[in-house]
Amino acid sequence: MRKAAVLCCISMLFACTETIKKKDHQIIDVKKAEQPPTIDGQGNDRIWQKVDWHSIDQNWMGGSYSHEDFNGRYKLSWDAKALYLLVEITDDIRFDKTKDPLKLYWDDDCLEIFIDGDNSGGLHQYSHNAFAYHIALDGNVVDIAPDKSETLYNEHLVSALTTDKQLTTWEIALKVYSDTYVEGGQNLPEQLAKKKKMGFALAYCDNDGSTERENFIGSVFISGEDKNQAWINADIFGTLVLKE
Repeated sequence: MRKAAVLCCISMLFACTETIKKKDHQIIDVKKAEQPPTIDGQGNDRIWQKVDWHSIDQNWMGGSYSHEDFNGRYKLSWDAKALYLLVEITDDIRFDKTKDPLKLYWDDDCLEIFIDGDNSGGLHQYSHNAFAYHIALDGNVVDIAPDKSETLYNEHLVSALTTDKQLTTWEIALKVYSDTYVEGGQNLPEQLAKKKKMGFALAYCDNDGSTERENFIGSVFISGEDKNQAWINADIFGTLVLKE
């Protein structure tokens, strides 16, 4: 009788675990690159001609804005070494007020990549369960470390951008790290492979000259009143599925 009760408790525990697991949504199949793109901000590599654009059009924070003020879109690809992004941002004013990369970086124009290497979802504000990389116009990459300090993670990706009037084109090679990442440790990026799932969202902080960012515009729909959740909760990330 006691053994049956224990088995019942174990079954309930697994059932609860299944209940709280992240649900896949905004699923994107990501095509593998036969050759990795050259990270030069040009976007003229062969792979970018073969994959579709996705929109950055969800207003997570701020008032309404015009299409001329901001519009964004992105493409994705991968190989064993990295996840590749091509991002086009049309922004009428590019603003970078704070030169210290570790201060008020979210109030300058910047691109933000949210990545959850095992698609597990859950909280990540002060952990490496997922990463929230803020990429500044000067190329510096910032996230919050588990000790709650703003930290540079420039070695986690390679980026380049070009500008033509109001259009900025970003090209990025992003290394993917697991949630076992340890600050100051010998951390090796994951080897990406077909069928792997990853949590993912993309966003842009837009500031046209104010003391704080005026809009925070993302790639995934977030329900409820408080949509500024991606830097805290990986459950809201979309899901990437790596394909050949």
